[in-house]
Amino acid sequence: MDQAGVSKVIVGSQVWLEDPEVAWIDGEVSEIRDQELTVLLSTGKEIITNLSSVYAKDPEFPESGVDDMTRLAYLHEPGVLQNLKCRYDHDEIYTYTGSILIAVNPFKRLPHLYANDVMSKYKNAAFGELSPHPYAIAHTAYRHSIYITYFSIHKFHLVTSY
Repeated sequence: MDQAGVSKVIVGSQVWLEDPEVAWIDGEVSEIRDQELTVLLSTGKEIITNLSSVYAKDPEFPESGVDDMTRLAYLHEPGVLQNLKCRYDHDEIYTYTGSILIAVNPFKRLPHLYANDVMSKYKNAAFGELSPHPYAIAHTAYRHSIYITYFSIHKFHLVTSY
């Protein structure tokens, strides 16, 4: 695999390119000449770029994204950002990357995420069984702390915010 994360680019490949205005923009490879690609962007603009500056785009990416980013076909910056944006657009502000919970500030109230019945659902659910949520992380941490206390195992949980 080359530096940008594209192992085999052919005419018709879906790719991501860095863009100064929107961070990443997608397009389709329309021509290849050695290490130079002609890409028709989703905006309709056509550009010429170097093979090393494109990232593969998953053409089967679900419209609403995936709840665990370890399931992404391509785990690179444009793929991660596309997934978070799709989930954000559907008011799904929590996303896992394995057992790590990523939260995106919705800049609005989403009271349905924190109702008592939601908390109850997560209380005895196995991790990953339900949608990503802080309640799942809290319940898993609590269960592990009980287990660790019972077996006198010394471990810790890290909770952080940015």
